[in-house]
Amino acid sequence: MGRWVVAALVSLLTGVAAPPARAEGPFGGADLTVKIESFPSIAQPGQTITYRVTVGNAGPGDAVLPVLTVRIPRDVEIMSVDVAECQPGRGYNEVVCRSPRDILAGGKGGVTITGLVRPSATGPLRAQATLVSEVVDADEQNNRVNALTKVDDGADLAVRLVPARRAAHPGEEYAVDAVVHNRGPREVRDAIVYVQSGRARFLTGTGARCQLHANLVGCTLPPIRSGASARFQLAFRAPERPVRTQATVYSRDLGDRRPANNQAHLRLAVPLSPAKSR
Repeated sequence: MGRWVVAALVSLLTGVAAPPARAEGPFGGADLTVKIESFPSIAQPGQTITYRVTVGNAGPGDAVLPVLTVRIPRDVEIMSVDVAECQPGRGYNEVVCRSPRDILAGGKGGVTITGLVRPSATGPLRAQATLVSEVVDADEQNNRVNALTKVDDGADLAVRLVPARRAAHPGEEYAVDAVVHNRGPREVRDAIVYVQSGRARFLTGTGARCQLHANLVGCTLPPIRSGASARFQLAFRAPERPVRTQATVYSRDLGDRRPANNQAHLRLAVPLSPAKSR
């Protein structure tokens, strides 16, 4: 796992710093609260998930040097945390936020943790947030909270490139067929294929709605039922050098269980013209 980064240097807590508070009996202590939410409400394999943790102190006393501990599911790889005081904990899936100041009565704050759901995740994803301080909390029931997030079945799209021929002379038109298979459990209605063809000039696309953006051809496919496939053809004009074509397929809304077969590659040989070969 790579090291996650602090996305923005913001503070965990809002309000101004205060001197340490004294808890004088159960009616003078702090009342810490913590909440955790996940977005989206149903996670997609291979896509990001965001956890928003909100902390507060209902008072009447101040919470002294609070510590927030968030345990992220093992099927989620942490990518970023937006609070400077948060650091990795005992495991790769634990985030510990030690506030350098107290939470005043009525104060609140929060942290956002962004992670990547592993393609193999099945769910439900269980996250836990715990908030403690150096002052005893008379009501500890709201100091710890869990969040359960379902994981969608996702998709399993695979793409394959089929050349009409393996070589083309400079300036000659050639065609490449792209075949997308839906091996997942449901129909995919928003599949899109991006094709990079180097210096070859894109001419037309048939069987899909294809548009050229800079050096990238984006092709939107019709709905593909589970177990079915979609085929479309791209026409290019060969440059003066060999062409390496790459195609990548994905769904805008559904994650993919097997991202390794989302890409395909093809190499087209371009022989030198007789004049340039001499």
